[in-house]
Amino acid sequence: MTPLEYKLLETFFESPGKVLTTQMIIQSVYGIQYAQDTRALRTLMAGLRRKIEPDPGHPRYILTEIGVGYRLADA
Repeated sequence: MTPLEYKLLETFFESPGKVLTTQMIIQSVYGIQYAQDTRALRTLMAGLRRKIEPDPGHPRYILTEIGVGYRLADA
């Protein structure tokens, strides 16, 4: 796992079950200077899902909330 993927996962574990907006995640992982770089977040998310999801095409741990962001599924 890369340092950025670890930071992304850590961000989700800080708020399990809570929907995190794309902007909140980007600021937490990359910093405020990348506030509009959603492509980088999507790429990072895809890499993380490949590593932690049994089927990255149908995630069950980190869920997409369309038009809002992502959330860590409840246990």
